[in-house]
Amino acid sequence: MTSRMKKRRRKVILYLVMFFIIIGIGGFGLLQFIQADDRDQVQEVAKHFLQVLEDKEYADLNDLLDEDSYTTLGYTIDEVTDKYDHIFNGIPIQNIRASKMTIEKVDDDEQTFSFQLSFTTPLGKIDNLEFQTKIVKRDQDYFIKWDPSLIFPGMEGKDKVAFRTYPAERGEIMDQLGNKLAANEDFYWVGIVPEDLARGKEKEKRLQKISKQFDISIDGLHETLQQSWIKEDLFVPLKIIEPDQVKELPGVAYQDAKVRYYPLKEAAANLIGYVGKVTKEDLEKNPQLSEVDMVGKMGLERAFDKELRGKGGGELFIANEHGEKKQEIQKVEKVNGENIQLTIDAYIQKEAFEHLKGNAGSTVVMNPKNGGLYALVSSPSFDPNKMVQGISQDDYNDYANDEDKPFVSRFAVGYAPGSTFKTITAGIGLDANVTRPDKVREIDGLNWQKDESWGGYSVTRVSDVKKVDMRQALIYSDNIYFAQEALEMGEKTFRNGLKPFIFGEELDLPIAMNPAQISNQAQFDSEILLADTAYGQGELLMNPIQQATMYSVFQNDGDIVYPRLLKDQKERKTKSAFTSSTANEIKASLVKVVRDPNGTAHSLYNSQHHLAAKTGTAELKMKQGEQGNENSFLLAFDTDDDDFLVVSLVENYTAGNSATQLNQTFMEKLYSYFQKWGE
Repeated sequence: MTSRMKKRRRKVILYLVMFFIIIGIGGFGLLQFIQADDRDQVQEVAKHFLQVLEDKEYADLNDLLDEDSYTTLGYTIDEVTDKYDHIFNGIPIQNIRASKMTIEKVDDDEQTFSFQLSFTTPLGKIDNLEFQTKIVKRDQDYFIKWDPSLIFPGMEGKDKVAFRTYPAERGEIMDQLGNKLAANEDFYWVGIVPEDLARGKEKEKRLQKISKQFDISIDGLHETLQQSWIKEDLFVPLKIIEPDQVKELPGVAYQDAKVRYYPLKEAAANLIGYVGKVTKEDLEKNPQLSEVDMVGKMGLERAFDKELRGKGGGELFIANEHGEKKQEIQKVEKVNGENIQLTIDAYIQKEAFEHLKGNAGSTVVMNPKNGGLYALVSSPSFDPNKMVQGISQDDYNDYANDEDKPFVSRFAVGYAPGSTFKTITAGIGLDANVTRPDKVREIDGLNWQKDESWGGYSVTRVSDVKKVDMRQALIYSDNIYFAQEALEMGEKTFRNGLKPFIFGEELDLPIAMNPAQISNQAQFDSEILLADTAYGQGELLMNPIQQATMYSVFQNDGDIVYPRLLKDQKERKTKSAFTSSTANEIKASLVKVVRDPNGTAHSLYNSQHHLAAKTGTAELKMKQGEQGNENSFLLAFDTDDDDFLVVSLVENYTAGNSATQLNQTFMEKLYSYFQKWGE
């Protein structure tokens, strides 16, 4: 072989090597391209599947799941999507989030797909549930291999997911002796089974009887029975009734019901309040609530709702197709609500309410030694049981349109306290050495003004007594005397004397109220306002609870005792307002207001009792000289054992219905009640 031929042969071999190298490089690039495209498809399928789970768009599963995987298990695609929908939307499960997605190649046709899910059930959050399956290749496309474990790990075959709730029992509210003020009682749902109503005229006849027996309008019955979900053999609930209202009637059926019940009814409604079904606004404010919860809507039921409501429990578990429990997913034990015991006494509360006889007003009864509130009454009132059991529109309209506003809690509303406040003015004067018990003022007539600068304004009084000392001024309730004493003290001394009291303070009570105020501004803008304030008018605002708190000074040697409503609140909170001698001097004078035949509270006198009292009126008018409405007040307390202190008011009172007249028998009942305690 010549050298030329050898050279040509080497060139051919070189060209062939280069050709195969080029072909090999191109093929490798093509393979890489194909493999990259496969990876993208797998990633897309996996991400799409997780997005479907997060968004609950289960209809998209049709394009993602391997058909063989679910059909071999006896499922259709519709059954798969329905299963997801019933579980995740029916429970419901929310805030689904996928994480830690990994894909590992097994071979060209199969890859392992792993991920985690976190979500929230009505029982709370479940974090990082681990799932694993395969992504398989079918005719150049990739699909998720499905089985029930992709719903919840551990599911198989025709397993189901079961969810059970265990509602917490609401705590009860009790008085100081354990008597229930808000209780959970066994009642009945009265309802209709449509197929038991017969037909035609007989049906209408039976409905008329049901309407009359249970106070439900016939139109309301027809409307209820026309709801879309009604079936002939289903129980259709109408209203909750008490056990003594159960009566056998054709077409009527009953079911047990646990219902919140208020034994004192109207007598404690404004204090205790009532519960009602949770609203959309409630759910927005507190996501932990469920649509079936009952929450406090008013009063202490609302103030202590969290403590009373407790926390419901439940369990989420996998069950076989027969409903038998296989595997627990989540479980929360229920925690029943706390019972709350008050200082309120049910007997005193009821008697205080009844003695107001429906007049617009309030009575507060307090233990002056430890601050415990025995009664917080507001009148008129409403029946809270109607609010819970289902109030009729007519009954609600009666309440809503009542000009005396039965939903207003008058024990927490600020009023000018009237002449009962003269006790405070007298005490300030005594401690300031301006007022003396035997210091006499000569006063002519029923009207007085300091000088001509007062224009047409004058202070008035009821009794024309020429020579008046402090004791007589309290007995006769002399406005002019106390106006003159305050002007002699001056604003600085008078306000300094009021500082130790509770003006401007927030009381530690679960009751919404504005702080007591002396005046609208930090200073009086005139001597007239100073004079008016001295006898309990002007711009003074004190609710009955605040009044009782301030007046406790006379039974505690000059110390104010702060009010409390919870029995387990043992700490006794006090602060000094008067000297002991001043407090006892005023107390002795108030005993004479009852014992002296001229005293404004003499109608309360009973020789067997040691009662001190001060009456008062506060006139509400736009200007001097016109006739205004008057609120009547009574301050009364026991001076022997210091068993009680009472502050009562009647709005716009009329002859024969003053606070003193209405509470005359109530004082007797209080003494009898506490005497039994002492036996």
